[in-house]
Amino acid sequence: MDADVARGGAGSWRGGAAAVVTLTFDVDAEAPILAHGGRYARHASTMSHQSYGPDVGLPRILDLLEETQVPATFFVPGWVAERRPGLAASIVERGHEVAHHSYAHRPPVSMSPQEERADFVRALEVFAGQGIEITGFRAALWEASWLTTELVAEYGLRYDSSLMGDDRPYRVGTARGEIVELPVHWSLDDWEQYAYLPEPNIGAVIESPRKVLELWRAELDGMRAYGCLFNLCVHPFLSGRPGRALALRQFIEYARECGDVAFARCRDVADAALADPGVRPRPHRRPRVDPDVHPD
Repeated sequence: MDADVARGGAGSWRGGAAAVVTLTFDVDAEAPILAHGGRYARHASTMSHQSYGPDVGLPRILDLLEETQVPATFFVPGWVAERRPGLAASIVERGHEVAHHSYAHRPPVSMSPQEERADFVRALEVFAGQGIEITGFRAALWEASWLTTELVAEYGLRYDSSLMGDDRPYRVGTARGEIVELPVHWSLDDWEQYAYLPEPNIGAVIESPRKVLELWRAELDGMRAYGCLFNLCVHPFLSGRPGRALALRQFIEYARECGDVAFARCRDVADAALADPGVRPRPHRRPRVDPDVHPD
């Protein structure tokens, strides 16, 4: 675990820090576009837009993290790892974590339970074949189903990072055992700030990196006041671009200057949360729906 976390008081998942930052990178490459339809493979410009992530953005980000001495977690679809042998290992070799991000970047809510299970297992098989240890999961588009946490626990993973029920880690009970949730939020996702394509429509606004930096700094200040997990989600094909990478560096520098912020990999935060009796479970169950009130 990052030394900043380890210095804190025993038993606390924050380890004495005012807030913990997990920098997470979804290395999606072409997968989220192809999930909209295989026909997009014919779009050379669109495919080049997506391949920029692993080919250009990822090396730039890995260098940035090495220069700033910050650990991170990279959520990689199994399809991406399979088609780019050595990509996952190159991340681990730099001291970072690789985590499960589905196989084909299809949202669980768009699949049947059988399809979701098959997709989940197929990605695990890819990582096992490459010797990559996996301890956490993030659903594509954060669109988890009610089966998702069950699969995470069933296959021995320790945490999920797809839900939004808190701004601190919390426990989720399943029929297969307890896992930790490392919650996310749209305000801490660069997709909502930078993603744009004419087709498929994945977003229609391109914000200034200065505005995004201001947003993230304000959120970090609030989380320092309330003792939260700042779980930032960025994508190499978006935040790997020069001006945006510079804004990410400036955010890291700001967090360091605060003096009370720790950086850690997701797996290390999950382990700290599991060891902290103060991290409580939150309800995680499907609400009852009256079809007369809320019809499909």
